[in-house]
Amino acid sequence: MHLAYPAVLAALLFCTGLYGVLARRNAILVLMSVELMLNAVNFNLVAFDVWLRDALHSGQALTLFTIAIAAAEIGIGLAIVLAVYRNRGSSDIDRLRDTAETDAAEALPDDEPGTGTEDQATAAAGKAKKAEATA
Repeated sequence: MHLAYPAVLAALLFCTGLYGVLARRNAILVLMSVELMLNAVNFNLVAFDVWLRDALHSGQALTLFTIAIAAAEIGIGLAIVLAVYRNRGSSDIDRLRDTAETDAAEALPDDEPGTGTEDQATAAAGKAKKAEATA
């Protein structure tokens, strides 16, 4: 079998995973897309190992390590997503990013000397605008 067939299939899998990472807004779907990308890399490792006829099968051994790392990554990633979902009520990536920016804007110190009512009004308007964006 030619090396081009598995290489093209792996490239298609990787591009599908990359599109999923860039286009999806749900954290679980992003993690699934990352797994698809890792599986494309594993497919390439095994295909090149078979093509090179390596006596040590180093491509297959590296694939086993990649699978172990992917399993650990998914376990930790799902734990983080579940914790965020329990706290925020959503696993939408855009909402989490906007919430983090809103929290940073609320953490501005109000006791600095030289801050007038103009700065406080600007900060309040910024908070209101970010609150509308997350709604």
